Amino acid sequence: MRTLNIAHRGASSLAPENTTAAFNQAVEVGADGIEFDVHLSKDNVPVVLHDESLERTTTGRGAVKDCTFTELKKLDAGSWFAPQFSGEEIPALDEVLAKYKSSSLIFNVELKNDITFYPGLEEAVLQCISKHEIENRVIISSFNHDSLVACRKLNPAVRTGMLYLEDIKEPWHYALSIGCYSVHPLFFYLQSAEILSGFKAHKLPLYPWTVNNPEQMKILNTEGVEAIITDYPRILKKILDHN
Repeated sequence: MRTLNIAHRGASSLAPENTTAAFNQAVEVGADGIEFDVHLSKDNVPVVLHDESLERTTTGRGAVKDCTFTELKKLDAGSWFAPQFSGEEIPALDEVLAKYKSSSLIFNVELKNDITFYPGLEEAVLQCISKHEIENRVIISSFNHDSLVACRKLNPAVRTGMLYLEDIKEPWHYALSIGCYSVHPLFFYLQSAEILSGFKAHKLPLYPWTVNNPEQMKILNTEGVEAIITDYPRILKKILDHN
């Protein structure tokens, strides 16, 4: 099985993260999928942005949760990256799925509810996925594992992926106990042969992040991970094509 090339926040090395420009670049360089982050606006619209606050990647200030969707759409989410991306908007989840559902892209949707709690985020995201009838192409991931359990109860047809940063002993048991399809660890935690063999023995696909070093890409590809999440999908594509 060929390792999948998942563009982290889109091709975020080439265009401003979590924008249509970054997703277009991911398609252009041949990524198999896109990973992106979702929050809820004040009026409960799922929007694609990484941070809980607006300052780093937009011209706005304050928290995403305190702004309506209309207010968020007025912000510039591209000029911070480079002048030619001035005017890039914060996309709605609905806009992203509508634009790319006719492609073959896999969608790794990260629910950003581990720092800010968004009541109803799971329902809103799952409704949007069902609207576009792409349940079989989506993996919902989150550091909030209760949220993953909630998603499984609401719609078992949508796969979930356990994100984690900490060092968990035998993490495959925990991931299986909460009904996850896949595990999405920081790539650092896959340095151990014992850990890799444990996941393989329990048939849990691995989606390590964020793998930007070409040598690390080659190692993980050799180990046969399901997917690699990277800011540099163009580089990863070359490595996978020459495997």
